[in-house]
Amino acid sequence: MERKEPGSEASACILDLESTEDLKSTEGLENTEEWKGIIEAILFTMGESVPLEKLAGVLELDKEKAKTIITQMMSDYEEKNRGIQIIELDGAYQMCTKKQMYEYLIKIARQPKKQALTDVLLETLSIIAYKQPVTRMEIEKIRGVSSGHAVNKLVEYNLVCEIGRLDVPGRPLLFGTTEEFLRSFGVNSIEELPQPEPEQVEEFRQEAEEELEIRMKV
Repeated sequence: MERKEPGSEASACILDLESTEDLKSTEGLENTEEWKGIIEAILFTMGESVPLEKLAGVLELDKEKAKTIITQMMSDYEEKNRGIQIIELDGAYQMCTKKQMYEYLIKIARQPKKQALTDVLLETLSIIAYKQPVTRMEIEKIRGVSSGHAVNKLVEYNLVCEIGRLDVPGRPLLFGTTEEFLRSFGVNSIEELPQPEPEQVEEFRQEAEEELEIRMKV
């Protein structure tokens, strides 16, 4: 029969209990970190204050527990190397930028934005570049669809501008390209633009002749 040292069973029980407590502590830590991640995602996505009861409801926690976790997060964000913070607003919480970072946000906001041109905008811009001065009606005749939005966007991007009015009844606006257009496409003048395909040249010539005949009749 195996002989057991006195107190060995009690020691084993104590060790088992300590291991269980360590496991529970680890699980609790993992849950807390997961909850913090959920809260962070919610506040970042919402962009506005979220009431404590809503956050607690999503986490399926009581409000006191949820508030404790958020308070820990607020403390974490107070570290000097963090650019954001969580603030409390009448029982709700919001993620925002620290005031110390405002000057850098202003600098980045003042930098010129590079606008992305869609196929529709590029098509409209090409017509204006090669046929300027041109009216919106003439652009729409070539494209076969309404082009008001595209022309307005190009004006907004400072690639196209109003350069006068056509001397016919109604005096429609004439559009042409700008200096910004030349800078953006790396050319010094309109004459340096790549020449279109012969088929396009012939198509433009015929359209120009038709437009001239219409203007002479008016």
